[in-house]
Amino acid sequence: MNCTSEITLFHSPNTRSTGALILLEELGAEYQLHVLNMKEGEQRKAEYLAINPMGKVPALKHAEAIITEQVAVFLYLADLYPEADLAPKIGDPLRGPYLRWMVFYGSCFEPALMDRSQNREPAPQSMSPYGDFDTMFNTLTDQLGKGQYLLGDKFTAADVLWGTALTWVTKFQLVPALPVIQAYIDRVNARPSVAWVREKDAELVAAQG
Repeated sequence: MNCTSEITLFHSPNTRSTGALILLEELGAEYQLHVLNMKEGEQRKAEYLAINPMGKVPALKHAEAIITEQVAVFLYLADLYPEADLAPKIGDPLRGPYLRWMVFYGSCFEPALMDRSQNREPAPQSMSPYGDFDTMFNTLTDQLGKGQYLLGDKFTAADVLWGTALTWVTKFQLVPALPVIQAYIDRVNARPSVAWVREKDAELVAAQG
């Protein structure tokens, strides 16, 4: 199955790579887990910097390919397992919206969130990747109000990405847990893959001391 036995996820518990681990479980993938102890600074050592010079997780190794950047990892994995039906195929009317919401996360949501959480003065609207925070946030919540998931009633890899992210940012009160957001989080977190990964991450944290 697409050389899936050669997949390695570079992971650290309770980080952005948790979402990638949930996605692997949703896809029914065969994979190896390479766990990094960020408390010990393993992500900054030469061995891992040879995988991702940015020193971030997740990173993915599939045969000879190395994929970094969270959204790229999600897009790659979801397309690698078409039988799991977590990524609309090229030609599907939902393919464009799916790509839109995947990219919106990295290009608009995270930059806006970082500016807001660090109390940084955002760039002028015409120069900002997200325009302004309120427009970005309202665009997201308006979409969440249109159905159970980002693409309506169809659950996709985009919901793993957003469900995981919104769980964390509402937990730390970086964005408000509006009813439409909380209902969406609850739907995503009710999936068995999320419970399994949370338990796995707890075991990894305990093992790392």
